[in-house]
Amino acid sequence: MAELQLHNTLTGKIEKFVPQKAGEVRMYTCGPTVYDYAHIGNYRTFVFQDILRRFLKLRGFKLNHVMNLTDVDDRIIANAAAAGVNIRDYTAKFVQAFFDDCKTLSIDAPEHWIRATDHIEEMVKLIQRLQEKSFTYPGDGSIYYRIAKFPNYGKLSKIDLTGIQAGARVDNDRYEKESARDFALWKAPKPGEHFWETAIGPGRPGWHIECSAMAMKYLGETLDIHTGGIDLAFPHHENEIAQSEGATGKPLRLQAFSPAVRPRRCSLPQAAQFHIRWSAAGGQFCGAAAEFRRSAEAGEISRGQARGYGRAHCEGGGRV
Repeated sequence: MAELQLHNTLTGKIEKFVPQKAGEVRMYTCGPTVYDYAHIGNYRTFVFQDILRRFLKLRGFKLNHVMNLTDVDDRIIANAAAAGVNIRDYTAKFVQAFFDDCKTLSIDAPEHWIRATDHIEEMVKLIQRLQEKSFTYPGDGSIYYRIAKFPNYGKLSKIDLTGIQAGARVDNDRYEKESARDFALWKAPKPGEHFWETAIGPGRPGWHIECSAMAMKYLGETLDIHTGGIDLAFPHHENEIAQSEGATGKPLRLQAFSPAVRPRRCSLPQAAQFHIRWSAAGGQFCGAAAEFRRSAEAGEISRGQARGYGRAHCEGGGRV
C-alpha cells in the first residue's frame, strides 16, 4: 500500500505520515467558537478533516479523534453579558445549529465532542504546571505566558520577534502578528462577566490554554495530527505549542492543518452546493470529485473550476 503523505505546516513540506503507535492515530481538531452561527468558510475546514478522518479509517487506522467546542472566549463573554444570560444558555442554540449543520453535511462525528467550560479544572492544572516552570507571571489579577522563556516561539507562524519589548502584554484572545506579546492564560474577572473560583484565583481561561489542556486530557502530551483553519496558525496554534511544550518538554507534533480558504476558482455559493451534493451522495470520499465533473459537464461551472475545487479538497491534506 502506498505511503500516506500530509502537508506539515510547521515545516512547510509534504511529509510521510507515521503515527507514534502503529495502526492508531490521535487527532485533534480545533472546532467552532460558538459565539454565533458557523459559516461556509468554517465548514471548509471541517469537511477537510472529515475527509482526512474517513481516509485514515479506510486505510485501517484506529482513530481517537477529539473536536472541541469553544464556549467561552472574549466574544461569548461580552455577548452573553449584553444579552443578560449565562454563557451556557447563550451558546446553546449555536452548538445545536453546528451539530445540525454537521449532520446535513454528513460530517462524521469524532470519538469525543468536548466543551471548554467542562474542563476548567484541567486548564487550571496546566497553568499551575507552567507556573512551576516559571513560564508565567501575574499582572492585574491575570496570569500571562512569558514568550521570551520559550526560545522556539514563532516556529509555526514564522513570526519575527525582533524588537518586541520584554513584558509587553496582550489581553485579547485574537490579535495579529504585529501585536505579538505575552498572552493571557487566565483572565481576571470584570464587573458583570462570568467567572470561576479556582485554585489560581477568580477568573476565566484565555482562549489558547483551552485546547492545550483538553488535547492533553484525551490524547496525551503528544499528538499525531492537529487540524484547524490556517487562520488559527497565529496566534492560537502558535500559543498552543508554547503552552504544551513549555509544560511537558515534549513536542506537540503538529503535523497537518486545513487551509480555511475558499478555492480561487469557485464561488462560495458553488462551494456550498458542492458540499450539499457531496453529503447527499452519502459522503463518499470520491463523491465530491464526481459531482464537480457532473457540474462541469452540465455547464454549471467550467472544467477549470471543477479541477480547481477538486485540488482544494486535498490542499492541507497532502496526497490523500
